Amino acid sequence: MPGEPAPKPDLTAAEPELGVAVRATGLVTLGSRVLGLVRDVLLGRIFGDTAVGSAFAAAFAIPNMFRRLFGEGALSAAFIPEYVEAHKHDKPLARVLSGLTLQWLAIITGLLTAAIELVLLAVLIFAPGDEERRLSIGLLMVMLPFMPMICVVAILAGMLQIHGRYALAASGPVLLNAFIIVTGLFFTFRGEIGGTGVAYALAVATVLSGLTQALTFWWILQKARADEPPLNAAARAEARTRARQTASRMLRTFVPVMVGLGTLQLSTFVDTLIAMWPIWVGPTILGTPVPLDERSNVILSLTARLYQFPLGVFGIAVATAAFPLLARAADTPAAFIDVLRRGLRLSLLIGLPAGVGLALVRDDLVTIMYGPVGASQGFSREGLQRAANVLLGFSVGVWAYSLNHVLTRAFYARKDTKTPMKLALAMVGLTIAINLVLIWPLREAGLAWGTAISQMIQTMALLLLAGRMLRREAGLTGWLLDRPTLAAMARIVLATIIMAAGVLITLHFWPATHQPLRWMDRVLRLAVCCGVGGGIYLAMCLAMRSPELSWLLRRRAA
Repeated sequence: MPGEPAPKPDLTAAEPELGVAVRATGLVTLGSRVLGLVRDVLLGRIFGDTAVGSAFAAAFAIPNMFRRLFGEGALSAAFIPEYVEAHKHDKPLARVLSGLTLQWLAIITGLLTAAIELVLLAVLIFAPGDEERRLSIGLLMVMLPFMPMICVVAILAGMLQIHGRYALAASGPVLLNAFIIVTGLFFTFRGEIGGTGVAYALAVATVLSGLTQALTFWWILQKARADEPPLNAAARAEARTRARQTASRMLRTFVPVMVGLGTLQLSTFVDTLIAMWPIWVGPTILGTPVPLDERSNVILSLTARLYQFPLGVFGIAVATAAFPLLARAADTPAAFIDVLRRGLRLSLLIGLPAGVGLALVRDDLVTIMYGPVGASQGFSREGLQRAANVLLGFSVGVWAYSLNHVLTRAFYARKDTKTPMKLALAMVGLTIAINLVLIWPLREAGLAWGTAISQMIQTMALLLLAGRMLRREAGLTGWLLDRPTLAAMARIVLATIIMAAGVLITLHFWPATHQPLRWMDRVLRLAVCCGVGGGIYLAMCLAMRSPELSWLLRRRAA
């Protein structure tokens, strides 16, 4: 009736749904990350901190840069909001649009892979360099076909989330890790570790895992669509016409995001280039000896996995689960703001204590994961110390990485891709500059510190820009971080401080300075520190009645 107030959106509906989505995604992601840690420990034992390990790490990282650019980044940001809208209102359009998107993604990434392979082949023929350089290029050529496969998998995973298959959508890395672990264990039991043949076999296993993921996710998606009626020729032709119009909108969204994320991946590639400089280029930069060596990249790469564990289990899980909910609430400003604030609180709930905890137990953690045990190779003593320094740098920014994923997806959900792009363009130069300054006093740890510093600056900028966007478009009054959100964050900070004090007291009474600790002693000390820290943090959250815990545990709205 005219004059009656519009019904208020049910903000509590987002609370359990986000919690369920995060829990489903997070649990499977936890399993895949555990397997990922097993994979990385195995690789550390097989290759140690050697040039072969650095070459394999670089070859594995580069296809994944394209996955983050095309699969999980630009195309996902452009495709998911359109697919959500079509799935709600026009299922024939959703089916045709998804097929068209996957088709062009496979073609474009396939052609890109072929072009890069030709360039690398030319380098091998005309400028092969030494044996270490040839190995690095050869491994990259073997592993590049993983790139188009994993990009397709990323889009299929996003579609599965829209269909409510959160756990299955997050299961792809489980298959990847399983392929690598089985292959690595086969050679370990045969006593073949550290050789180039093992590296090539693991590269082939990586590519086969990508093919398996793509086929599996496609089959699951068809099962999820089983209740949708088939399209006849006329309906498909009509839907294809609408899909082309939608694809034009997607392209306008895709290009700015691709430019923005391209700069981020350029920054990542520059980090890899700097770490691989002694292998790919030589021991000097402009005639000045570089403070890095052939071990720098494997130390940097495998240590990065340790901070990516809590980030991937929860930080990215929150953003991944929140993105479809944000896209669904894009036309309901109050619900959108509520989902975003809850996502930020959930990200900080784990991101802050995880980063502080990693910094406190870094020595024990890197020694347990990558130190030599029995006949395995593992890192050298110097390599372990360098890895601990790298982990300290990364851990400082874990909370910022987590929040940035949520904030960036908030812009994408409102089809604003230009703002993150502009910020990314501004940040990439700063990040590279910081890294190039810090590598001289800190070696490869300078790359970790540079990444953390730039991520924290980006968090502050994203918060300000998101608040401005929501005040302009969604009627937000005041700050994005309102009083309840700031109070929740203050509780998290207080709980983290008390947790850190408990862990420091534990380490004080169990020092490793008087006599070197054996491997099992370090395992026990790490377990006790984790138990003490986790118990204190959970107790503090319960004592302060932090609602974020109930959001994760609640199954449905009352």
